[in-house]
Amino acid sequence: MRPATLVRLALAGSRTDTARVVLTALSALLATLAGLAALTVLAIEKPPGDAWAQSEQYRNALLREPGLRGGTAFALLMLMIPVLALAGQCARLGAPARDRRLAAIRLAGATPGQVTRLAVLETGVAALFGTLVGLGVYLVGREVLNRPDAQGRLALPTDVLPSPAAVAAVVLGLPVVAALATALMLRTVTMSPLGVSRKAARERGPRPWAGLLIGLGLASFVAVRPVMYSLDGNDEVLGWLVPLLFVVGGLTAMIGVVIGTGWISYHCGRLLRRHARRPAALLAAGRLMADPWAGSRTFAALLAAVIFGGGAAAQRAYFAAQDQLDREQSQLVGAEGVTDSFYLSTMDLVDAAVAVAILIAAGGLIVALVEGIVARRRAYAALVATGVPRATLSRSVAWQALAPAVPAILLALTVGTLLGRGLVAKVSTGVSSAEICEATAALCDDPATRGQYIRIVYTPAIERAVAVPLEQLAWLGAGALAAVLVTVGVGLLFLRASTALDELRMT
Repeated sequence: MRPATLVRLALAGSRTDTARVVLTALSALLATLAGLAALTVLAIEKPPGDAWAQSEQYRNALLREPGLRGGTAFALLMLMIPVLALAGQCARLGAPARDRRLAAIRLAGATPGQVTRLAVLETGVAALFGTLVGLGVYLVGREVLNRPDAQGRLALPTDVLPSPAAVAAVVLGLPVVAALATALMLRTVTMSPLGVSRKAARERGPRPWAGLLIGLGLASFVAVRPVMYSLDGNDEVLGWLVPLLFVVGGLTAMIGVVIGTGWISYHCGRLLRRHARRPAALLAAGRLMADPWAGSRTFAALLAAVIFGGGAAAQRAYFAAQDQLDREQSQLVGAEGVTDSFYLSTMDLVDAAVAVAILIAAGGLIVALVEGIVARRRAYAALVATGVPRATLSRSVAWQALAPAVPAILLALTVGTLLGRGLVAKVSTGVSSAEICEATAALCDDPATRGQYIRIVYTPAIERAVAVPLEQLAWLGAGALAAVLVTVGVGLLFLRASTALDELRMT
């Protein structure tokens, strides 16, 4: 089969296939922008001078201070996780219709390898188109946003560009990763002229091995501070070991929570089947036990955003506690409690990034729920034909989404908070002293009389535990649950059309 024929067949299909390609390209575009933004931050050159020299051409301290750029780039890279999860959900849109089309191509004489390459090429071409458009948006935005203020300082690093190799790694690497992921998902699929079949799912429920991954991730974060103390002065080792612990710990805990959602879904189904008495809950129990990994696929991006938000809430609580302690120490020596709000202001930006990630994840939830309803429309139509009310099916879909979502969100909040507290569980200040002049301003300003009125005030060392940010965690959990509820509401709009009796005659 010629390459041109492969591309034409890969991009052929119905409106659903077109929507899948467009959404995959859009996801790749967003991931490209996040990746290029992170690389741009890392491309800022350190100014000449000592280790504390700052890049004064930027207005934001996150860009001026070299020590803060790594965290900023890491936060931007974390935004890619919900975007890539959205791409994975979009790749499943209209899967039954695509399977029938691939089976028809097999019937026309294509080999199994050629049909697999068609499916892989569709995702790869759509992702490549998205990354190229994303590169164009990045370059245009760089010119549009390059507006120095009156002092010549920039709001964004529009004066630097990542290296060509780094840009090529993002623009070409994302489509390659998308294509490889598609090939991996198709490993259990058999495409024959008679149709597309998949290997039977496991009969037993998921095992709780995800707890080991969560424990490993928490241990990595807890080990960061001891490693920094034990290797103090060995900057070469700390330069790669500490970031490695952060990345490995965060990703391991995140994967553990996502995989653990499959275990949660299965056992929620068991509990519903044992204790529920209403048809809607019993239908949801059957679906949860039949496909417990659907929850892991559906809620992956949302749970990743919630974990990141929980860690950010713990960090905000630490900065707020340290700020309060500094104010109290200043008041003990009679000074005005002035503090630097830079870190708390930075956490506002982090919270905004979490909100954006939850919105992106909500889009992935909508795609996943609608795809699940459309894929099972014949089963739903058969239930309606046998007398099951559509209201019962609606409640069943809601049960199926909410039953695993609530404990999974609580688990993600807990893990995210523990990751943050593994780094900073206490605030402390050392012993300090300050001179206080107890006289008029004239006497204190005169060197001849100042010494007579000087009193030295010593402040003791204080160590205080950081409070758990219950209020912020409650708001974060409520926002994530609201995203699930909105998703269920949007998905139910498609349920009536998917339960029409005409669906029984569709092929």
